[in-house]
Amino acid sequence: MKRRVVITGLGCVTSLGESADELFTNLLAGKSGIKMITRWDAGKYPVRFGGECTNFDVTRFGVDSREAKRMDRFGQFGLAASVTAVRDSGLDFQKEDPFRCGVIIGSGIGGIETLEEQNRVLIERGVSRVSPITVPRLMVNAASGNVSIMFGINGPNTAVATACATGANAVGDAARYIQHDQADIMIAGGAEAALCELGMASFCAARALSTRNDEPQRASRPFDKDRDGFVMSEGAGVLVLEEYQHAVKRGARIYAELVGYGMSGDAHHITAPEPTGKGAIAAMTFALQDAGVQTDMVDYINAHGTSTILGDIAETKAVKALFKDYAPKLAVSSTKSAIGHLLGASGGVEALVASLSVYRNIMPPTINLENPDPECDLDYIPNVAREKRVTYALSNSFGFGGHNASLLFKKM
Repeated sequence: MKRRVVITGLGCVTSLGESADELFTNLLAGKSGIKMITRWDAGKYPVRFGGECTNFDVTRFGVDSREAKRMDRFGQFGLAASVTAVRDSGLDFQKEDPFRCGVIIGSGIGGIETLEEQNRVLIERGVSRVSPITVPRLMVNAASGNVSIMFGINGPNTAVATACATGANAVGDAARYIQHDQADIMIAGGAEAALCELGMASFCAARALSTRNDEPQRASRPFDKDRDGFVMSEGAGVLVLEEYQHAVKRGARIYAELVGYGMSGDAHHITAPEPTGKGAIAAMTFALQDAGVQTDMVDYINAHGTSTILGDIAETKAVKALFKDYAPKLAVSSTKSAIGHLLGASGGVEALVASLSVYRNIMPPTINLENPDPECDLDYIPNVAREKRVTYALSNSFGFGGHNASLLFKKM
């Protein structure tokens, strides 16, 4: 029999806040975190805005400035979000068996800014001037490694890289370690810092991004007829997962129970979604089956909802195909409308939001939904948050490569 897994800590770094409470409050208020890029000169780029984490400073999270320099920005995000999540959980790892605690923090791309910087050094200054810590900074598993070092955790320690499904896969995989008695506590989620010159140039070349430079806060508009691409963002979303009895014994606050996890592959195209949504249907189906939950028991879906033409339609088709006559009764929203797309970190942030929706009985809106696409005809909670008892919330994450992941959270 599988052991129960609950969420006891939430942490994040986003353009709308560096704590779960700050982020959720701003989401409910319909605020946008999208703005013009300030960390580097984007003047010559066709897209000059994004979900930048302005004024982020990892030393505010107990990280020594010397150690901070040994981490790429994505690793700093992951560490900061983990510190916040652990503080929120009230855990003291000095009192825990370190071999019963683990970390899974993934990234879709890893240290692309380090790669960009050190390639420039190589070209301009030569081989001998490339930093010896280039690889430890850019490797995808750097975030997990640094978190385990900070907290002295010796248990399961891995990383996930499934593009935009990364954060959700990390949380789901972490839950399985607890369910199968290989850990009692897991720190899990995603971190990404691709909002740099090379990252932005790459997505601009792919013509995947919105080009609304004159009104960036209205650029991310999932399910809207006038959407023209996604908005790239950066940050991290991390959850503390804990075995239920362990959490109860120490008197922990429990946000929600993670009862279902499903994943699948589209086997269709390296970047485009399978148009009928069959991969998404499978991931959601597996999550519901894992939990033993019927479709008409789900109250809310935090959609992948990236604001791309094909993706939003495919996800809508998938929800309608799976939930059938119940689909119009579902409440669905995309928080990417407010904070953009954090790529590999999105699944972690959205799992956090789904957990809080279950805990607080309120669902954030899809902002900028002014002219709904006729092919996207579900209840997307347009522009204003909605209070409602949320017993079950599903969080969807779909990534390049055809990776699909769904997480199902239940009220305690």
